[in-house]
Amino acid sequence: MTDSETTGLTGRWRDAATPRDTAKWIQRAQEVADILVVDAVERDRANATPHEEVRLLKESGLVTLLGPREHGGAGESWETAYKVIRAVSRGDGSIGQVLGYHYLWAWAARLVGTDAQISAVEELYTSNNFLFGGAVNPRDSDLTIREDGDELVYSGHKSFSTGGQVSDLTVLEGVLEGSDTHIFAIVPTAQPGIVFANDWDSLGQRLTESGSVDIRDVRVDWASAAGFTDRVFQPLTYNTLNVPAIQLVFANFYLGIAQGALETASAYTRTKTRPWPYGGDNKAHASEEWYLLDGYGDLQSKLWADEALLDKAGAEISAVLHAPREELTERRRGEIAVQIAAGKLRIVEDGLEIATKVFELTGARASASSVGLDIFWRNLRTHSLHDPIAYKKREVGEFVLLNQIPEPTWYT
Repeated sequence: MTDSETTGLTGRWRDAATPRDTAKWIQRAQEVADILVVDAVERDRANATPHEEVRLLKESGLVTLLGPREHGGAGESWETAYKVIRAVSRGDGSIGQVLGYHYLWAWAARLVGTDAQISAVEELYTSNNFLFGGAVNPRDSDLTIREDGDELVYSGHKSFSTGGQVSDLTVLEGVLEGSDTHIFAIVPTAQPGIVFANDWDSLGQRLTESGSVDIRDVRVDWASAAGFTDRVFQPLTYNTLNVPAIQLVFANFYLGIAQGALETASAYTRTKTRPWPYGGDNKAHASEEWYLLDGYGDLQSKLWADEALLDKAGAEISAVLHAPREELTERRRGEIAVQIAAGKLRIVEDGLEIATKVFELTGARASASSVGLDIFWRNLRTHSLHDPIAYKKREVGEFVLLNQIPEPTWYT
């Protein structure tokens, strides 16, 4: 995607009315996907930092989808955001992931911040159309935080920092020296103390800029420590919604990737796949072949079922994310987490089946590198390894057999 091409494509929204309802925002997201899909394979292979793709997200208005209307945002719900992530991912799974992570980190102030911090952060990112990244990887050692007067000083290394090099703001998380106190803070990305290693070179999701980052004495005012008043944090069950919220982000861009795979494959079959001439029931067109009709029917029915399950989970978590924080109970949080676990495990298994089966439904010539069907399997396979799906099955099983809800952790 060249600079001139992107400028021309995004200019289409310059005089367009801002979408004012869910359907129009999803339509806008699909327009973005239609732009991205044109050269998704070429951009994936180039593995370049996606500056232009992020500019596309910003100019379309999708970056401030959850931002308050009084600051120029769309004021939309998480239920809409999940569907937008899914739509963008049909065109490019990497960019859908970057957008989904942004939504989660843009909500970080609401998850743990004070009322004043929430107001300040939302005005900052919405009015400036800023994109978030996050240096918060639980499997690494935590960043260390030392106190220096009225400042906190973050230092350490993180193996993954999705969206890092294309972000305007970065969420940091670390542990205060001499304690077990975790502290989140939001800082400008462009500063000498945040150093990206440019080492992201994965099988899939290649444009997510998820490489490692060094945090070198990044300073934050104590007053900006998310959720702290007089240096004391008051926990709420609501604070733990970050994990189910982002697990559902994962599931929705997996669904978008799988939908993109089936759409791409079916278009290929309709126009290029040749009918098999040795079956005794010869057809004029491949789209009349009984085994292809059977195959596409099976895969599409699974996607429709997955979509319904994820939409239900999205509606339920959206309701609590937008409700007063004090109202959320541990039980309700756990019930929603189980639904999300069920949706995630289904789309991982169905999505990987789809991304593999499409080769059988398109034929040998569709395995050519120029067709690019491999991008869907590579993207889905890569990110679905984020945390073991077997544990999601166990969470659902414990709920069904033992009436147990998952204990909140960095992965549940």
